[in-house]
Amino acid sequence: MTDDAAGLRASDADRERVAEILRDALAEGRLDMAEFEERLEATYAARTYGELAPITRDLPGGAAPVAPGVPAVSLSKDPAAGGAWAGRITGGEGSSSWAVAVMSGFQRKGRWRVPQRFTAVAFWGGGDIDLREADFAEREVVLNCVAIMGGVNVIVPPGVEVVVRGIGVMGGFDHREEGVPGEPGAPRVIVTGFAFWGGVDVRRKLTRAERQRLKEERRLEKQDRGAGRRELPEDRSHRGLLEGHRDLLGGHRDGLREERRERRELRRDDRERRRYDRYDRYGRYDDED
Repeated sequence: MTDDAAGLRASDADRERVAEILRDALAEGRLDMAEFEERLEATYAARTYGELAPITRDLPGGAAPVAPGVPAVSLSKDPAAGGAWAGRITGGEGSSSWAVAVMSGFQRKGRWRVPQRFTAVAFWGGGDIDLREADFAEREVVLNCVAIMGGVNVIVPPGVEVVVRGIGVMGGFDHREEGVPGEPGAPRVIVTGFAFWGGVDVRRKLTRAERQRLKEERRLEKQDRGAGRRELPEDRSHRGLLEGHRDLLGGHRDGLREERRERRELRRDDRERRRYDRYDRYGRYDDED
């Protein structure tokens, strides 16, 4: 990186791109929580590209490796991509076209390519078809699921349109995710097949990296709100008024308790006095009442 490029001022979008790389590295186990927090703090404090460059120098910055000395952010304004899903509909053949579990289980998860038609069979067993990090061979894919005294779990990411067309006999297909509109350019997943004494479950879930990112955003927002409350003088005065009000209430409660205690003592003394008044000077008890 030249000195001129290093001295350029970074934008909020540049800092956010670096923060996104750090969140992915945390979710993948490349950074521990202490390293992540230290680098994230340095990211949001950075003012130039020269300050941003070392933060992700030892981390993958995308599809292409990052050369030493080159920041993980772009120094030019690239045109907007054709949608978040454009790079995940790749064409070609799928990584695998079928999966079978007979008194056992199977999994298709992580980075894999879903073919145009994928067949899954579970007999006295179960299987997981996880599409959250998958690429898609076509814009529309079909998952043909056969569950006989077993089950198949289909996990799709948010934004994907789901259509369920399966038939269940003493079993069933989950239709809860059906009818949710898909995002522009997102694939369409059709779940079909047959379930006998079994079931096909469809769930919409975030990836681990996305959950971690949202958790970190909520933590930062909470931290910012707390800092804002500490900085506002009117909040301090309001808190002082509340504390003074609580002190007044506490003093009032103490006074009430003391008054009740004195009343109980007076009633007890009055009972004692009446009881002793019934004896005459010879010690005889007067029961005329």
